[in-house]
Amino acid sequence: MNSVNEAAFEMDDLHDPELSARLQHKIDNKTKPLGSLGRIEQLALQLGLILRTETPRLEQAQMLVCAGDHGIVKHGVSAFPSDVTWQMVENFLAGGAAVSVLARQHGIALNVIDCGVNHDFAPRSGLIIRKIAYGTADSLQQAAMSAEQCQQAIQNGREIVKNLPGNAVLLGEMGIGNTSAAALLLARLGDLDIADCTGAGTGLDHFAIARKVETLRLVLKRHAGASTPLDALACLGGFEIATLVGIVLQAAIENRVIVVDGFIASSAVLVATRLAPRVQQRCVYAHRSAESGHRLMLETLQAKALLDLGLRLGEGSGAALAWPLLQSASDILCDMASFESAGVARNDGELA
Repeated sequence: MNSVNEAAFEMDDLHDPELSARLQHKIDNKTKPLGSLGRIEQLALQLGLILRTETPRLEQAQMLVCAGDHGIVKHGVSAFPSDVTWQMVENFLAGGAAVSVLARQHGIALNVIDCGVNHDFAPRSGLIIRKIAYGTADSLQQAAMSAEQCQQAIQNGREIVKNLPGNAVLLGEMGIGNTSAAALLLARLGDLDIADCTGAGTGLDHFAIARKVETLRLVLKRHAGASTPLDALACLGGFEIATLVGIVLQAAIENRVIVVDGFIASSAVLVATRLAPRVQQRCVYAHRSAESGHRLMLETLQAKALLDLGLRLGEGSGAALAWPLLQSASDILCDMASFESAGVARNDGELA
């Protein structure tokens, strides 16, 4: 699969020593002891570098919940049937899901994207239909997606971002069976044992997890030759994950802040960073999921999450919960007084 490659996703290196120095000076001269706001100060610096300004204002945040079904579900890798995917999409659109509540609370625009759900939805506000097929193929028997389907999903994600306002995107997903796809991608691209990457997903018991691991081990064996990021994505992934890859790549190209949710969203970022490493500079990792593979995913990405709340819901719920921290970091950098402007003495008795 050669028509999509790293050269297609050129983006600027955000390493800017001069801007970084100005931002750090501004942070250090706020009316507080040096470094006393901890990770929030680091986050403020990152936001300034992503948005290329000493006054980074977050505008018109977009939550993108990508949904798709997975053929591998027929092998018992999930505690829930595939119908729950489309039922939850309806719940998102009706405003009843956790991510719906959190998006409303924090003023985040919620966009639900049908990337490949086994259901036909009536068009309505908040729903973006970019269906590739009615679910992926069974990856135990064949590639989950054809190369053409995978590329189309990536392109769909890119086009969605191009048509959205704002300077921040929050990643969400829905798809019964997609913890299996994420675990497969982590095992292949991170060169890890599938047992270490696989967890309970929607709530499997010990015996069902063992069965899931053996099923996924067979999937990896069948697709042993799928070693490049795009081949792995096509053979092992899902339509919603591939669409998220496109979303991440385009958001990074446009220097939008990318707020990464949990295990499945992180698997899309893993693929994207293998295609374009500078994506990582634009990513804020919202939380560490309770899904067992997410710790390894974050280690593979060399990423540190903001929160650790035992979440394992998906949907973008963790990204929405972390969003106020980004807003606080932005507001502190833009609005908090300096020692000089406030007329407050430093600990050496001098004004800034």
